[in-house]
Amino acid sequence: MSIVPIRRALLSVADKSGLEDLAAALAERGVELVSTGGTARVLRAAGLDVREVSEVTEHPEILGGRVKSLHPKIHGGLLARLPQDAPDLERCGIEPFELVVVNLYRFEEAVAAGRPLDELVEEIDIGGPAMLRASAKNFARVALLSDPSHYASFLEEFRAHGGVSLATRRSLALAGFARTAAYDQSIAAALAARFAEDAPSADLPARLVVSAVRAGAPLRYGENPHQRGALYAFAPAAGLGALRRREGGKELSYNNLLDLDAALALSADLPRPGVCVVKHAGPCGAARGETATEALEAAWAGDPLSAFGSVLGVNVEVDLALAEALCAKGFIEAIVAPSFRDEAVACLRARKGWGKSVRLVEASLPAEPGLRLRSVAGGLLVQDADRAEAARWEVVTRRAPIPEEEEALRFAWTCVRHVRSNAIVIAGPAALYGVGGGQPSRVDAVGIAARKAGARARGAALASDAFFPFADGVEAAAEAGVRAIVQPGGSRRDAEVIERADALDLAMVFTGTRHFRH
Repeated sequence: MSIVPIRRALLSVADKSGLEDLAAALAERGVELVSTGGTARVLRAAGLDVREVSEVTEHPEILGGRVKSLHPKIHGGLLARLPQDAPDLERCGIEPFELVVVNLYRFEEAVAAGRPLDELVEEIDIGGPAMLRASAKNFARVALLSDPSHYASFLEEFRAHGGVSLATRRSLALAGFARTAAYDQSIAAALAARFAEDAPSADLPARLVVSAVRAGAPLRYGENPHQRGALYAFAPAAGLGALRRREGGKELSYNNLLDLDAALALSADLPRPGVCVVKHAGPCGAARGETATEALEAAWAGDPLSAFGSVLGVNVEVDLALAEALCAKGFIEAIVAPSFRDEAVACLRARKGWGKSVRLVEASLPAEPGLRLRSVAGGLLVQDADRAEAARWEVVTRRAPIPEEEEALRFAWTCVRHVRSNAIVIAGPAALYGVGGGQPSRVDAVGIAARKAGARARGAALASDAFFPFADGVEAAAEAGVRAIVQPGGSRRDAEVIERADALDLAMVFTGTRHFRH
């Protein structure tokens, strides 16, 4: 097993979770504990013997703590290859370490808290990453614990063997390198954002370093059983990378997470209280209401057939009244909301049929939308998030929309950006009636949305994510009973489209902003 006995450990941690129990277990087996100031104080308070780093280096901490562990007596003890480096260690009076317990200054938390730049800079750890990298590099004989979540499994092996195997040391080294990579990426991203506030740039970065840590265990599979799948979270964790699951329910799947992402995004755009119903990453219903229960009923009515086996997004807390209304619905895979009241969870779990299996997820969109990444063969496509508002709201037809049509147009325009292109939605002032998405032909998308809307299309509004290339889409909308249309405009045939809308007595608004979603 290539066990290296642990005789000496270096401990320097910002997150002191589980530290005392770990150090006590080490001391019980006679391991010498060496530590930096703050960590040493905690260990002494727990009644443990500990040597401070400054005693080992025979040099005090300087620069207000900026320089503590950057010394040959520390890094020589981490990096020494034995037995070949033993003469150098003896000549310089350096003792080797077999275990390093280091986690880093809470830089990501400082970013999330919006700390000013001068304070943020002081949360950039220098000595910690150096010790992480040195011990990870020397995995042949040094074990590295870079996260408190590693302590339990380490202690189980340590208590059995007095050290850990080469396989364990390799695994811990990889975790350490992943941590320093993520840490450096979060620093680069945060500082770039802060510096851009002083000198904005329209360019995307010339070099993009993407670092994320797997959130939880691997998923059962990817989109299909023959594909592997996992969720990785950026730092600082936010959105689905920081989701909280309420007790019970089946494990989340890859497809659940895709649908949850779509539901979270659309529900965040809806007026409150709002509810959306998502199937295969696209909405089949969305609504706002005086209450969340009213919004649910209207959203579910958008396409009750497609709502079976759906994922719901709710932009307010799920209370008992909403939970009771949900229990009256057909099969639901998952629900995402900012929070669930305990009595609502109990109500949902008691629902016969799907109550025990439904996934209840608490999550909110990140404060900053960030970049959108998409893999292609051999690379990544990168773009800004589509958060653009309408560049203008220009009535281009002779007839202007009446107030109820105006309200319906704006609701439809909110929803259409969340539908795959070619995207068409038909809506009233507070609810989706029909969705046609993912079609190669825009006029076919109109037909699907109209068929889904049925009689509700009469007097309703229609939104198109991009311009109508021909007047046939407008004609199909009018035939279904639509009375107002919103679209970006920009076609070479805009004049023909407007002329046809006028002939059909439709109101039409141009926004000047396209919302393709491929």
